[in-house]
Amino acid sequence: MRAPLTGLAPVPVPSRTQYVMEHLTHAILTGQLPPGQPLVETELAARFGVSKTPVREALKTLAGRGLVVMSEYKGATVRTVDASMARSVYDVRLLLEPEALRRTVTAKADLAGARAALERADAAADRADRSLANRDFHRALYLPCGNPLLTRMLDDLRDQAALVSTVAWEAVPSWEHEAAEHREILARALDGDADGAARLLRDHIEGFVRRAFPVMENQEGQVQA
Repeated sequence: MRAPLTGLAPVPVPSRTQYVMEHLTHAILTGQLPPGQPLVETELAARFGVSKTPVREALKTLAGRGLVVMSEYKGATVRTVDASMARSVYDVRLLLEPEALRRTVTAKADLAGARAALERADAAADRADRSLANRDFHRALYLPCGNPLLTRMLDDLRDQAALVSTVAWEAVPSWEHEAAEHREILARALDGDADGAARLLRDHIEGFVRRAFPVMENQEGQVQA
């Protein structure tokens, strides 16, 4: 492994897989483990002080979340973000997320989690923490929508969307603009305006696509975090 993973402390056995997964997620989203980086089980196990089993399980989970690519011949590597992958993720978000928020507001669901996520994003120390907080903000908006299948489909996109936003912010550091839009979306939702909140969310996602994706496409189709 070329990239060091620092600050690792002993961890209880039951949470080893979760521990490995959380640290790998953060390392990927900060670029500490860059796109295309091989993820060798024996090396990761030694670095985290665990057996290969929790590492293997963590890599499988991260592959399911779209942060890692598993190959029979090459093993596991960090996912590379290109404009095609990014557009696929955001096309699905545009189709599903505004409707989920509309249903959440219609149901008069509790949105305290969204407010807390906004505060975490404002206090974030790096792009990864900010991206994860933004991911949690969006999830807090769609989670109470009342449709478990819709929630699960959006959950499947969460980490990929976080990776895309982290990569895009490297090229176009527009997080303050997105944070302001988040506050407007939440305010409209708290006012009980379901259609207005959904419309602002759609504009928010489309605006991010307009700002960031042309830059990504101009960088030869691949952007390094």
